[in-house]
Amino acid sequence: MIFTDPAILETYSEKELIELARKRPLPAHIAIIMDGNGRWAKEKGLTRILGHREGIHSVRDVITLCRELEIGVLTIYAFSVENWKRPELEIKTLMLLLEEYLKKELQTMMDNDIRFQAVGKIEKLPSSVIQLIRRVEAETGNNKTMTLNIALNYSGRTEIIDAIQRINEDVQKGTITFKELDEKLFSNYLYTKGSVDPDLMIRTSGEERISNFLLWQMAYTELYFSKTLWPDFRRRNLLLAILDFQGRERRFGKIAPEISHESANAKP
Repeated sequence: MIFTDPAILETYSEKELIELARKRPLPAHIAIIMDGNGRWAKEKGLTRILGHREGIHSVRDVITLCRELEIGVLTIYAFSVENWKRPELEIKTLMLLLEEYLKKELQTMMDNDIRFQAVGKIEKLPSSVIQLIRRVEAETGNNKTMTLNIALNYSGRTEIIDAIQRINEDVQKGTITFKELDEKLFSNYLYTKGSVDPDLMIRTSGEERISNFLLWQMAYTELYFSKTLWPDFRRRNLLLAILDFQGRERRFGKIAPEISHESANAKP
């Protein structure tokens, strides 16, 4: 099938790939684990810091294409709780790169109606970063066409624990009862409140694990693992991932005949 045959897709131009992707349902929410900056730099005899800086170009490419395709939500994993174990200089550089990116891209977000949201234990970040994050969140808060979530100081397990603690607080206040608790209500206590669950999760660099990312939200997400290192992951790579996703049959626990029957009886 054309959507899953890499040999055929390699012959297509980027414009043709975009046209092809638009012919089938696009994912409403894409999540990305951006992996491989350090290895990319090492292969080229550069510092890890230069690898992170080069990775920003891929971030820009991915966001731009998602906006063009009208993908409603994009969530990128930028800094995990475990990343604090990295060398101090690298951590400081990552924070500076984040500030630099937000300052440069704020107007672009406004021009393209993109709402920015940071997800994670933001209060643990440097104060200057927190202030800038809150400023960008506030200024883009009314944008509606696309939501850009950046996971910072993020842990999927911590997110679930935090949700449970907040639910318990509201139960104690009498705001809700445990009998009311269901999956929909629980999701409203997560960092990603208001966003649909990811349809597609992409991880670059060849690693095949989800690394504590969106553990609750990815119950039925399609996983795509690319061997491409993040700084080399650009628009074409994203298009190939989307086309691979479009070639899959999403069952959500059902069998194929049930899906075909529902599609046949769906209202136009």
